[in-house]
Amino acid sequence: MRIVVVGQTGNVGTAVLRALAAAPEITSVLGVARRLPDRAAQPYRDAEWAALDLAGDETEVVERLSTLFRGADAVVHLAWLIQPNRDRDLLRVTNVEGTRRVARAVVRAGVPHLVVASSVGAYSPGGGDVPRAEDWPARGIPTSHYSVDKAAQEDVLDELERDHREVVVARMRMALVFQDDAGAEVTRLFVGPVLPVGLLRHVRPPLVPLPAGLRLQAVHADDAADAYLRVLLHRAGGAFNVAAPDQLRGHDIARVVDHGSVVELPPRLVRAALRLAYDARVVASDPGWLDMGMAVPVMDTARLTTELGWQPRFTAAEALEEVVRGMAEGRGIGSAPLRPAPTRPPDGSVVPVRAPGGASVPPEIDRELLGLYLSDHLTGATAGLGRAERMVGDYGDLPLHAELVELAEQVRGERELYRGLLQTLGLPPRRHRQLAAGVAERLGRLKLNGRVVRRSPMSVVLETELMRSAVVGKLGGWQTLEEHADALGLDPVRFRELAELVQRQLATLDRFHEYARRRAFRDPA
Repeated sequence: MRIVVVGQTGNVGTAVLRALAAAPEITSVLGVARRLPDRAAQPYRDAEWAALDLAGDETEVVERLSTLFRGADAVVHLAWLIQPNRDRDLLRVTNVEGTRRVARAVVRAGVPHLVVASSVGAYSPGGGDVPRAEDWPARGIPTSHYSVDKAAQEDVLDELERDHREVVVARMRMALVFQDDAGAEVTRLFVGPVLPVGLLRHVRPPLVPLPAGLRLQAVHADDAADAYLRVLLHRAGGAFNVAAPDQLRGHDIARVVDHGSVVELPPRLVRAALRLAYDARVVASDPGWLDMGMAVPVMDTARLTTELGWQPRFTAAEALEEVVRGMAEGRGIGSAPLRPAPTRPPDGSVVPVRAPGGASVPPEIDRELLGLYLSDHLTGATAGLGRAERMVGDYGDLPLHAELVELAEQVRGERELYRGLLQTLGLPPRRHRQLAAGVAERLGRLKLNGRVVRRSPMSVVLETELMRSAVVGKLGGWQTLEEHADALGLDPVRFRELAELVQRQLATLDRFHEYARRRAFRDPA
């Protein structure tokens, strides 16, 4: 069987690829993604790859997908954009219209089987503890944009089934999907960069505040992937609920996150607090996620287990425990959605790991020149952080904003690394240089680019180009420090990893620049 998977680099897609690669019935896999993964790393080396953005020109997207789908025995559609939360138009085009484009291409290419990632979020409010089968209404939760779009996606599939009965359509209505390698992604998508989830490696909170009545279902990513594989091998159609048998209530969540202590709060109070935190950009998830979590029904998974023999290997509690551990450690692998958190030494600090003999400046290295060199890079990191923070604040309404937030956090960590390195080596930081860099960056904000009260579209291009130049410049710093790390008593691997991080940062800025330059000279009105 030849399988094409659209959105194969994410949490579920990566697990599905592992399952497909291990199944002897699957002869080839083509992964389609907006951002290609590290194709030398597992499991991504086990597939062919093609790059495509579902939100591009509709005619071009459908034509390209039709070409990619031709000759496939089945298409698995997993692509779904969660961030940026605030850009509803982009989310709708990518998620709902993206599904419609995949469906059109499936018909045009003559693919007999389409398997689509739906969600428990597609269901109408269920209430109570009575498990609901797949015939429960799937009209969504009105106050959750994710749920509304999932219900709209179901409408697209209804149309496909009605108009093209030659295509077998399966809908995988998933519970929360967890694995340890999704830890950093879950933090980016739902928590954001402000809350220090990394502290969970060292200390757990004494109690967890949760909305009263919260009840969640979850499934491990590998169990979810096994469900997809069984549907493909049986060419099964219709809806399938996918969840581990146990439910997660407040005390279950607390046992994983802390020591079992939970404080149940009125849901309205929790929602109000979440709204304030979201508006202040303290957290990445909006209150609609809470509304959905409180309202969706308990899913009955009898159809999947009885008809296809699916038996999950992990409980929901085990899956949650794994992803919490992954969040604390910043776990990830070689794809853009699942990329790990910024590199940190094992002790949690931002100072490069010292060699066993300790860090110092040997006599053969000029302390004055080395101090000036590190201070200049600290100055550059200070200016770069100011620009990155400005971009995060100004461009929250643009695609890739979540990645800009992560980039700013990485630059902040790099600035602290230089500060710690100067202190460790006993070199002066030359603070007047950082102060001057900060002032210069702020003065640069006065450049109007032809606009006084509105943001110029040209500004986005210029900002990105300046930031990209700065990122290229710091690559030399990490390479130079790697070269001299042994002499200074530092771990060269740390600087090698930071040099590799630069390449990922450049890829982010390249994608942002591609978006911006298309609109560089348009009137924002």
